[in-house]
Amino acid sequence: MSAARHYRHYKGGLYELLVEAVLEADHTPVMVYRGQDGKVWVRPRAAFFETVHADGVAQPRFRALDDAGSD
Repeated sequence: MSAARHYRHYKGGLYELLVEAVLEADHTPVMVYRGQDGKVWVRPRAAFFETVHADGVAQPRFRALDDAGSD
């Protein structure tokens, strides 16, 4: 089974995971992902999958969606 490729940020944005990479400087695993506006972002893997607290609720920073990118 392959990993989900589409995620919803806890603030609502939709993102496509492009690739997992390694930061050359210190070998930190990073996630490379693209927003609906076409911007490409990089975030440490640990931060991408971490739990955040917003409005008193613990939730994943990015929630995996089905392969079609919908809820």
